[in-house]
Amino acid sequence: MSTNHLLEIKQYGQSIWMDNLTRDIIQSGELKDLVENQGISGITSNPAIFEKAIAGNVIYDADIEAGVRAGLPTYKIYESLVFKDIRNACDILRPVYEASDRLDGYVSIEVPPTIAHDTEATITEARRYFQEIGRENLMIKIPGTEPGLPAVEQVIAEGMNVNITLLFSVESYINTALAYIRGLEKRVAEGKDISKIASVASFFLSRIDSNIDGKIDAKLKKGVDDISVEAKLRAVKGKVAIANAKIAYQEYKKIIRSERWQDLAAKGATVQRLLWASTSTKDPNYRDVMYIEELIGHDTVNTVPPATIKACADHCNVSDRLETDLDNAYTLIENLKDPDINIDLDNVMDELLVDGIDKFIQPFQSLMNSLEDKIKVLSPV
Repeated sequence: MSTNHLLEIKQYGQSIWMDNLTRDIIQSGELKDLVENQGISGITSNPAIFEKAIAGNVIYDADIEAGVRAGLPTYKIYESLVFKDIRNACDILRPVYEASDRLDGYVSIEVPPTIAHDTEATITEARRYFQEIGRENLMIKIPGTEPGLPAVEQVIAEGMNVNITLLFSVESYINTALAYIRGLEKRVAEGKDISKIASVASFFLSRIDSNIDGKIDAKLKKGVDDISVEAKLRAVKGKVAIANAKIAYQEYKKIIRSERWQDLAAKGATVQRLLWASTSTKDPNYRDVMYIEELIGHDTVNTVPPATIKACADHCNVSDRLETDLDNAYTLIENLKDPDINIDLDNVMDELLVDGIDKFIQPFQSLMNSLEDKIKVLSPV
């Protein structure tokens, strides 16, 4: 039998979660096999994933019909489908949750992307999702927008597990970590247990390189007279996301060494792990598993789409690389300010956050439209 390289990653302190959830993989037993035999120890989902899973898939028709008969509005029918899948996935992962002492075994569901800029609505929906789904190993996914972070703080204080998503900049990660810490501190001040709360900070990768590579290609297409300038530009391509992630991990280490964190740890707090997201390689010229291989390290998670899971199982070169070439990582990010390169990383991160929310809103609305059409077809005349 060939070696499944995913199984080797765990020895370096990293968990592999899957960025995908459909009813098909639950009912077929595929998810159970991935969890029990293939090294998958968590699931992340988002509106785009559910749109692909539900739209045009007859496996959901019976439940849609039941919702129609019950007179449920479209949004409630959507929730009934998604909540059922999330509960079943949580149950499949429950043994991992227990065996890992609540480190792994989580299933993430995102609050509606349409409320990404509404603090109170996010808190309200997070409470409702957590209560109605009713599983301890559920993680509520909240975008790391400026209004999202106070929601994270409050939801953590109320004892829910949280996955903060759409983080691109190192600063956004630090702000997320501080929101987690404030939530725990608020809970401590209320005399409540903090030992059973888990959180991950979802730090995005390939979208950064796609954005910056596009800017570099545009500069090269215009033409560069100086060979040395062209070399500078080409040296940046496909390198920024990994360098950025390595720097974020160094900030994570500073945070967990701080007196403020150590005080919470003494009270039973669990570290908020960095989770590498957007890990499929978009450019065919790059190694298809580079966002896994280059970021293996202690106290991290990598959430991986199915095709990349298969690729990594087959040919990942597994080693602890997260803290290698750190000087080069810092230099690369600093070099973006070079007038010959002239890429404003802060602007890129802002663009990506706006675009990331839009990429969740569009499929969410598309799914609602698909469900409306299906409800019309399945409704009794």
